[in-house]
Amino acid sequence: MIRNTGAATLLALLLGALGTAARAQDCVDFKWDVAAERTLFAAPATPLTMGTTPDSAPTVLPNHLYALKLQPQSQVSFAVSPGGKTPSPGSHAGIVTFHLPARGSYRVALDLPAWIDVVTDGALIAAKDYQGQHGCGAPHKIVEFDLIGTRPFFLQLSDAASDNLRLTITAAPARKL
Repeated sequence: MIRNTGAATLLALLLGALGTAARAQDCVDFKWDVAAERTLFAAPATPLTMGTTPDSAPTVLPNHLYALKLQPQSQVSFAVSPGGKTPSPGSHAGIVTFHLPARGSYRVALDLPAWIDVVTDGALIAAKDYQGQHGCGAPHKIVEFDLIGTRPFFLQLSDAASDNLRLTITAAPARKL
């Protein structure tokens, strides 16, 4: 029996592209302009292991996509207790830190469900708004925060079912009225 590996490879590539296009189709119902996040989620991600304490938190940069490795939530000591519900058994968590080029509205986007908190000066910053799309991973969830100043902020992720997820932080574009 002779195999046509070229045809099989082409078929696999076409099916993969159709799957990617179908997943992208699932991501069209955001009410915001998410072009910046979609572009970043289409790019390669930088691997990074999240910290388990504020002192061990690595630094992330805005406008960059990260493939984060989370830890069991029971092993994470947060800067401030997460604002979400009691974590599910076996959930994952972690901490990173970031600085901003200017004050303003910023978005934290994830490809999978998780609770997102931003902390500064020992207090949680209230989310301004959020959106999510079931079945979408490019991104799945976006939370917007008004962040004052450029000082270091902690980004805490908690109650994640997976120990791997992708994350980016972007400046929110001006909203059109």
